[in-house]
Amino acid sequence: MTTPLAAAPQALQSTAGGLSTDTSRLKNADNLKKAGEKFEAVFTGMMLKSMRQTHLAEPLFDSKAIDTFTDMQDQRLAQTMAEHTPIGIGKAMTSFLAKSQSDLNGSAADPPTS
Repeated sequence: MTTPLAAAPQALQSTAGGLSTDTSRLKNADNLKKAGEKFEAVFTGMMLKSMRQTHLAEPLFDSKAIDTFTDMQDQRLAQTMAEHTPIGIGKAMTSFLAKSQSDLNGSAADPPTS
């Protein structure tokens, strides 16, 4: 009988403090771009949630159902904003990560503008 740790893939075995040290997925420019978009969506979602928590006036209708619907709407809005009109934080993260990958320096990061 094999132990679960022995049967686990190498990427799962090489963890430090619960975080995987496998960076092979960063070598793909498409994966790096998707990660940047997801990071942008999460960041924008957190920003929208923070903005919603500042109650400037008394709500007319207040219920858990409306709160849930608003949260779902904000998540979708954040994802759409990250895909179509990004604010740039995902691109900055992608550029930073691409610097450490010599084979992605030209493909993931835009050339500097003068």
